[in-house]
Amino acid sequence: MDPAKRASLGARSDVREEIRSDARLEEQVKDWLRYGEDLGLAPYYRDRPPLHAIAEAAESLNVARSVATSSAISAASAATPASVSVTIPAAIPAAMAAAATGRAPNAPINLAASASQKSPAAPMSTILVAANAPSLFEAIERIEGDSLPRIRDDIGDCTRCKLHKGRTKIVFGIGNPNADLMFVGEGPGRDEDLSGEPFVGRAGKLLTDMIKAMGLQREDVYIANVVKCRPPENRLPEKDEITTCSSFLMRQIDTIKPKVICTLGSCSAQTLLQTAQGISKLRGEWFDFRGTKLMPTYHPAYLLRNPAAKPEVWKDLQKVMAVLGLQPKKR
Repeated sequence: MDPAKRASLGARSDVREEIRSDARLEEQVKDWLRYGEDLGLAPYYRDRPPLHAIAEAAESLNVARSVATSSAISAASAATPASVSVTIPAAIPAAMAAAATGRAPNAPINLAASASQKSPAAPMSTILVAANAPSLFEAIERIEGDSLPRIRDDIGDCTRCKLHKGRTKIVFGIGNPNADLMFVGEGPGRDEDLSGEPFVGRAGKLLTDMIKAMGLQREDVYIANVVKCRPPENRLPEKDEITTCSSFLMRQIDTIKPKVICTLGSCSAQTLLQTAQGISKLRGEWFDFRGTKLMPTYHPAYLLRNPAAKPEVWKDLQKVMAVLGLQPKKR
């Protein structure tokens, strides 16, 4: 086959692959936006471009790429070297770039790391903002004079989501109602479901040891979960279950007003920070959650399976201790 013709066919193949890639990217962005709409997050998306704007921006990107690639095809057909440059339209929404990296729109991100892709940024000690739009939970009404007993009464013998079908007891939360430090996990396990108290199994014993190592007792902190009923086989809570139940967690946080929230595992960190990033990317960094400092770290259950990660968690807890003015327990 003529070399020029072969180059032309190869360039056309590249065009088709780019178009398919752009289509997948557009669908990914639309899926994330639909997810937000399903949660009823009108305030969160108030200033976001509508879906049709993103589709139009994606189309503009496709056209720009097509122009560049068509020029490349012509150059290849003429069998002469060519250098083609194209300017990507500035209207491409930030959500498109976010979805390309697997991040939810406006998810928390280390801006210093984004500024340089050539070398990893040094760990940041500043507080990162979870989102530059209204918080995911700002739509949840703050109740004047709310209290933990009132929240528990409002939950009642809850049947709001499908998790109630397999539960033994509702696991509301436990600890100091005026705690400076609040731990948030994902959901009850088997032992918690039977006792009605969070973190009482093997993972709970490890959490208690972690709390003691910080110079505190279990009754000094408050412990709760994103969902109050045990998911079947200890699976992660599903989107609809989190949506239904997390409003009670928000009320607990508003009532306790802790100085620091320590999220345990990916589910609680992703729920509060409105992100799809994994816990390994989030842990060890300070985030702002509605005016409260938030530190994500690994779940104690993860540490039972991966003891080598314990030093990383201890580093995270030491940052929390520094903020709260705590001294580690003397051995």
